[in-house]
Amino acid sequence: MLCAEKARSQKRGLFEYVPSASQDQALSFERYAVCKESNINHSGCLKSLGLYTVNAVYGDTIVMPCSQGVPTDLMFGKWKYEPENNSPVFIAFRSETKKKVQYDDVAEYKGRLSLSENYTLSIKNARISDERRFVCMLVTEDNVYEEPTVVKVYKQPSQPEIIHPADFLETEKLKMLGECIARDSYPDGNITWYKNGNILQPVEGAVVMSLQKVVNQSTGLFTTTSSLQFMPTKKDANAQFACSVTYYGPSGQEKIPSEPVVFDVHYPTEKVTIKVLSQRNTIKEGDNITLKCSGNGNPPPQEFLFYTPGESEGIRSSDTYIMTDVRRNATGEYKCSLIDRSMEDSATITVHYLDLSLTPSGEVIKQIGEALPVSCNISSSRNATVFWIKDNTRMQTSPSFSSLQYQDAGNYICETTLQEVEGLKKRKTLTLIVEGKPKIRMTKKTGANKSKTIVCHVEGFPKPAVQWTTTGSGSIINQTEETNYVNGKFSSKIVISPEENVTLTCIAENQLERTVTSMNVSAISIPENDEPNDGNREKVNDQAKLIVGIVVGLLLAAMVAGIIYWVYVKKSKPLPRTVSHFLNPPSNSYSPNLCPQSDVNGKSEKAAAQNFQTLVRTPSKHVNKDLGNIEENKKLEENNHKPEA
Repeated sequence: MLCAEKARSQKRGLFEYVPSASQDQALSFERYAVCKESNINHSGCLKSLGLYTVNAVYGDTIVMPCSQGVPTDLMFGKWKYEPENNSPVFIAFRSETKKKVQYDDVAEYKGRLSLSENYTLSIKNARISDERRFVCMLVTEDNVYEEPTVVKVYKQPSQPEIIHPADFLETEKLKMLGECIARDSYPDGNITWYKNGNILQPVEGAVVMSLQKVVNQSTGLFTTTSSLQFMPTKKDANAQFACSVTYYGPSGQEKIPSEPVVFDVHYPTEKVTIKVLSQRNTIKEGDNITLKCSGNGNPPPQEFLFYTPGESEGIRSSDTYIMTDVRRNATGEYKCSLIDRSMEDSATITVHYLDLSLTPSGEVIKQIGEALPVSCNISSSRNATVFWIKDNTRMQTSPSFSSLQYQDAGNYICETTLQEVEGLKKRKTLTLIVEGKPKIRMTKKTGANKSKTIVCHVEGFPKPAVQWTTTGSGSIINQTEETNYVNGKFSSKIVISPEENVTLTCIAENQLERTVTSMNVSAISIPENDEPNDGNREKVNDQAKLIVGIVVGLLLAAMVAGIIYWVYVKKSKPLPRTVSHFLNPPSNSYSPNLCPQSDVNGKSEKAAAQNFQTLVRTPSKHVNKDLGNIEENKKLEENNHKPEA
């Protein structure tokens, strides 16, 4: 009242005060007028520091300080709020003199208020209804101070989610995709849709959105719902759809995204594809083949028609068709189509093959010297490589037998392969057996200590069995040495030191024939070699010619002397018995002790004596080479000259 009186007396402004008292007779004032001049600062005016805003979170405690500060002459203070279009409502009172706090009986704030000594008002469990204008009023003896405060309450919505999602979407059809809902927000929010992270904008007939907001009457919170109708294309398969809610909070605008959702997009088949499934890149006879047919629609077709080469009627099957143990006649074009035959695809399959024929094959027995034509013929789907193997060794050329030898025997393999086809190879075998009758060649060599080495060289197949015997006694010699049997050849060797002239016989026998060859071996220990090497062959021939010439000359001289003597005796008297015996010796007068000669053909000693007599009677003939060595011929000549003496 004092302030009002001062105002009227000074006539500086117009104020109106309405007294109000609570049941405890406390005074309270409310200001309804405002100073006309904005710069008035008079003691008779109410002090107002301006509008103060407090942001509060739903459910938290609202704290509203009285920013004026507490005057030293303060009598009491009060808090009130101003409903829209209604009179102010006092809610709290504090007496500075009595140190007493009193809360008005207001139902919605019962038990929620707290007023501190500095006149800060706290409201627990903030509600949406608390969003209003509150006024702090401080009363002194001279003045009334008011400090208005505006409370703003915010509630963050729940995370948005897509509800009622479609089971699938279809191309060329506008269909409800789903609804995005954000619950319990204040103030209300706004919903945005996204596809693969990009904002979806409304498109007539393809993207249609509708927004709906509902307020809970008891809480004042908003629930925002946005529905989306969408017409997808084939490219939208596996696309991610999401939504977000944008709202205002104490710190400004904020956004909460939803979890993305992927929708199955159905679209018709536009292309059919056939594939050949095989364990290898190439197919050969005996393999299994699987044909797989597929369509690019969603969902894909489950059944197809398969067409084999040369067949006009399709085989109805699932997306696979299996062929086992295929042959070369399976080569050709394969097709598959939809059941309605609206579209199809084809693939060409080549079944590779490889044939080999060997003539002759298996086990073949031929005689030595015979001819054997061999042919290995190939028939294949591609150019094949052919090679021969003999006894595990690869041959450089194909075998050809114009005259079979023992070394030609063996196991022959003709093998062929297709380099481009894995695992495709063929081989056939020829086992060649070359048989032959035993053949014998005997040689001898004189060594030291009167020893003589006799070798029997044997050829033949099957391997001949060799036996040695001596002439006269016919005893079998067991102490022999044999070389390895290689290519149908081997040799048997004996070493003897004869005390007298002997004849050795080598017998070779197999299933085909028995062959016998003999050799005369003298007891003379003069070194001899029936098989001189090439270096000494010419020297030996020259010595033999010289010795033969000397012997022939001596014989001719003796013969001329004998004829002259015979003529002389003829004229004088009959010939002596000794000379007549020498010129006409009897057939049995040849002594076996006159060093018989070896004969490779096994002739008898009697025949050798007759040959010698013929040589004496026919001086123009050469000495037979089979008479033995040179030293033995000299001894025979000396013995034949004894009757002349």
